[in-house]
Amino acid sequence: MEQSALHRRGLGLRGVDYSTVSPGYTLFAHLTSPGTVRLIANDGTEAHRWDLPYRPGRHAEILPNGNLAYNGVHPDSPHLFPLWQKYRGGVMMEIDPDGKVISEHRDPMAHHDQHHIGNGQILYTTVEALTEEQSKSVLDGVPASEAPDGKVYADCIKHVDKDGSLLWSWKAVDHLSPEIFLLQPHYPREHWPLINSVYPLRDGNILASLRSVSAVIIISRETGEVIWHLDSKVVAQQHCASELADGSILIFDNGTFRHHESATYSRVIQVDRSTKDIVWEYRDPHPMTFFTPFMGGVQRLQNGNTLITEAAFGRIFEVTKEGKLCWEYVNPHFADYKGLDAQELEKYFNYPANALFRAYKYTPEQIPWLKK
Repeated sequence: MEQSALHRRGLGLRGVDYSTVSPGYTLFAHLTSPGTVRLIANDGTEAHRWDLPYRPGRHAEILPNGNLAYNGVHPDSPHLFPLWQKYRGGVMMEIDPDGKVISEHRDPMAHHDQHHIGNGQILYTTVEALTEEQSKSVLDGVPASEAPDGKVYADCIKHVDKDGSLLWSWKAVDHLSPEIFLLQPHYPREHWPLINSVYPLRDGNILASLRSVSAVIIISRETGEVIWHLDSKVVAQQHCASELADGSILIFDNGTFRHHESATYSRVIQVDRSTKDIVWEYRDPHPMTFFTPFMGGVQRLQNGNTLITEAAFGRIFEVTKEGKLCWEYVNPHFADYKGLDAQELEKYFNYPANALFRAYKYTPEQIPWLKK
């Protein structure tokens, strides 16, 4: 009998409602692949593929010019702590449809998110080691769970131009109050506050998701101060915060250790920026059957539908405004970390996985080269 529950439940295309699904193609990078990015049509067939020289450092996107933005794992990044191997990146590439590298920026301390914002500029997340005194100021978390070198690593955000020159930077240690942004008690002290997404807002400020303190914040580009804060009473180890056309904030809320709830489930929420009220929400009709403890993605599509990535289980699905499922696909490709220069992860994730960080969908008009 097949021992994998994911295989038994079914892989590949699980269903499609052509009357309500958004037209287009879904892009994803399989995390335990050597560097494979796939573009999938609504019928589940592979429309295009890139085989790249670095395993995925989280995800890929298609840029407005039609090229691929890819975050690959830096071959010479330091070994800070075991899970650093899982979510580090560092090779930020722009690649044309034929696989030719157009540009590349490298930072061995980069992790999680990169955002190409035009003219070759990139906004992305990194870490730096704190001093002993700074490390003591980081509160809570699991006692004595610092990195093997005894240090706490804290997040930074960088904005660079096409030549790699620094245009703007921000450091968590300089602008976050440790008393307000506490590590959650079950979280290791090796990394604070663990920024897993960073997004440039239309007003010029920066939206960021802080996983290990369960917070979504807006950072003033001018002063570096936090000017908006959605805390753990609303979100729980969330991911993928982005701004919608009306200024509201779309968030994948993982639900791990959710405030005052014992039942664990994931959801997607749309939050009004001025009131912090939830104005739209998606949960599965049976809430506990939609859950990923880490990672996760969400994208509002042009027709009003929402694409969701249930990341740890390789599941991508699309729902309508009314929350009706209209497309579902499960990554059928499985692999473990052996041979990917990630030995620290082999004991943590010693099984073939189909996990994704996040997926994105594009209309045919956004990838005209595909017709050619």
